[in-house]
Parts: sequence; C-alpha cells; structure tokens
Amino acid sequence: MGITNYTGVMRRMLLGAVMSGGLVACAPEFANHGYIPPQEDLDQIVVGVDTRASIEESIGVPSTAGVVNDSGFYYVRSRKKTLGPLAPKEIERQVLAISFDSAGVVSNVERFGLERGQVVPLSRRVTTSGVENNGFLRQLLGNLGRFNPTALAG
Repeated sequence: MGITNYTGVMRRMLLGAVMSGGLVACAPEFANHGYIPPQEDLDQIVVGVDTRASIEESIGVPSTAGVVNDSGFYYVRSRKKTLGPLAPKEIERQVLAISFDSAGVVSNVERFGLERGQVVPLSRRVTTSGVENNGFLRQLLGNLGRFNPTALAG
C-alpha cells in the first residue's frame, strides 16, 4: 500500500468522522420542567368535598398558587426542544388549575394546554353557569335593554 493510498483513506475517515460529529451535534435534545399529578390521582379529587389541605396531602404542593385571595393551585409542566445551537423552543405546556371557594373547598378542576401559541382548555370538571345571584325576574328584566328590533327583521 503506497503513501498516496494511505492518505486518501485517512482523508475519507477524517471526513466521515467530521460528518458524523456534525450529525450528532444536530440531534434534538428535550428537557422537561414542572410537574402535573397523574390522572389517577386527579380522579380521586371530589369537587365540593376536598379542601386545600386534602389536595396538598393527596397530590402534593403546587408549583404556583393564586396570589389574589389564594384563589387556586396551579401545577405547570412544559417540554422544550433544543436543536444544535438554536434557542430552545417550547413544544408542549400543560397547566392544571384547581379552584377553591371562599371556604377553601374545591370548586373546579381544569386542565389547559398550549396549541399553536394559544391556551386551550383540555378538560374541565365543573363549569359555572354565569347567572349566580340573579333570580329569574332580574334575568328577565336585565335583557329588556338589549332588545334589537332590526335583528327580528333581518
């Protein structure tokens, strides 16, 4: 084997090593942050019965809590993808919100996700009617000012 053949083989090996190293450097890396309790644990929460203390005991202390009147517990989990030297990109986010009433009893359990940069609800246990503290007569009279005769004609 001559010196020319040997140099060609070494060049090909070096080129292969550089290309392999470049491909490995471009492999995506994933990072998980935060915590959301498993669905089995969430299924054990009873709306209207469980309290702040029972939630902390059964599924753990949240990563974030409501700052206004201790309104709720928020569990947040996100997943980020980094490709080579590029900045990390968030590819998944979930937020679990557990709301409490003024007595500290669970009033709602909701799960939100991130789809195309928009926060969307994934699941809800209880929804409010929006007509609290309004009797039938108050609701009826409250709609009189909203009457639009052109809507009937058109």
